[in-house]
Amino acid sequence: MKKAPYIRPQFVGLALAIATFAIATTAYATHAWGPYHWGRTVNPFTVKLGDNVSTAWDGYLATASADWSVSSVLDTTVVAGGAKGNCRPTSGRVEVCNKTYGFNGWLGVASIWISGTHITQGTVKLNDSYFNTSTYNTPAWRQFVACQEVGHTFGLDHQDVIFDNSNLGTCMDYTNDPDGTLSAQLSNLHPNQHDYEELGLIYSHLDSVTTVGQTITRRGAKDEDGAMTTTYVFDLGNGEKQVNFIYWTK
Repeated sequence: MKKAPYIRPQFVGLALAIATFAIATTAYATHAWGPYHWGRTVNPFTVKLGDNVSTAWDGYLATASADWSVSSVLDTTVVAGGAKGNCRPTSGRVEVCNKTYGFNGWLGVASIWISGTHITQGTVKLNDSYFNTSTYNTPAWRQFVACQEVGHTFGLDHQDVIFDNSNLGTCMDYTNDPDGTLSAQLSNLHPNQHDYEELGLIYSHLDSVTTVGQTITRRGAKDEDGAMTTTYVFDLGNGEKQVNFIYWTK
């Protein structure tokens, strides 16, 4: 069976990334990127998802927002998009964009910018060059990728990274069969209880500062297009980094 493209998570620190991908192929006991999280002084807090997508994606973004808002520690709300150019980020929120980014090997990319261990802004890019093809232009593939990429911007990693393993019933799982219809298995279109539990662990403490909804001047973002690799970490200086998570096509 042809392997489906998947977005892989990016980590700050190559050693951490290598260790993560070396873990056994069953579901992780925990599946956080590491210590990276939005700074906030109360729970639940709200992450704004900027709607820069076309009408073909609006319903999938709305469903992803509603799914992740089931969490007891965070809510999301879809707001007017503020991205410019090639999905430039906006401080304190996540911008979600779609575009024909080209046949460069990836379906979607989730990126975060961090200061210390705090996420300060994020973007999700959905690649219509592939979603306009018959293979990926399906409700299942669109919902699956939208759900997973948004989930990455909260600090979540994958639960499993083997395409041919049975679906775990979560969008944070690699799969060749997003809705489970090809092989009569669980649907991977939405988060599962383990995702909500992991968010509870990530956000079990409160911070003395907040990075949600804040306006902070950031250095220019880098583009990830072109190179076939799974980890992109850009040092922006002053203790700030940009981290990209890419879901490659096979």
